[in-house]
Amino acid sequence: MMDTSAARQAIFSRIRKAQQRSNQVSQGERDAVQDYLRHHPNGPQPHIGENLIGHFREQARRMSDTVAEVASMAEVPAAVAVYLDDLGIAKQAIAWKTLDSLAWEQAGVTLAYRPPVNADLIGITSVFCAVAETGSLLLLSGPGTYASASLLPETHIAILPASRIVAYMEDAFALVRAERGELPRATNFISGPSRTGDIEQTIVLGAHGPYRVHVIVVTNA
Repeated sequence: MMDTSAARQAIFSRIRKAQQRSNQVSQGERDAVQDYLRHHPNGPQPHIGENLIGHFREQARRMSDTVAEVASMAEVPAAVAVYLDDLGIAKQAIAWKTLDSLAWEQAGVTLAYRPPVNADLIGITSVFCAVAETGSLLLLSGPGTYASASLLPETHIAILPASRIVAYMEDAFALVRAERGELPRATNFISGPSRTGDIEQTIVLGAHGPYRVHVIVVTNA
């Protein structure tokens, strides 16, 4: 993957120079941003109730996701195997390195821990968190959490610990700030399979990404 960080920094430097600011962000500027975020009120939010798992499941299915639930992370490989068997797809996939501690071989699933290539049909990821309000998944890129794993393969399987479901999108951004400090290079909200309605307003799935998104919610994680 091409490293664009130098070009990105050069663009930001030119913008700051045009604004007659120093080349580097000052601590005062960082403090001002944090103060704004702490005191800026949220916009109107719909009532979603206390059952975040149930609301997330309902909204995700409205987005054409399929959703399954297991009790523990140890059950995830078997749940993936069942899903792929139901589809009639070979149990071979690429996955995030963060999932390599699970017993995939015992479930008959063969994984490669690397970014996908065109021939890879299945990508398995975990998520940073999920948003119950919209049924969306939030994925953050990193050395072992490559964004392409959820974008290139035809089928995306996402492993979601129930404890990582938040109520609203504002809560998701607050969680990123609390745990990561700042956003990584790629931050993706995924709301169902890729789709387009460009041709005669007919919705077609898989136009620019996965045809399928399958979410496995781990209720005790």
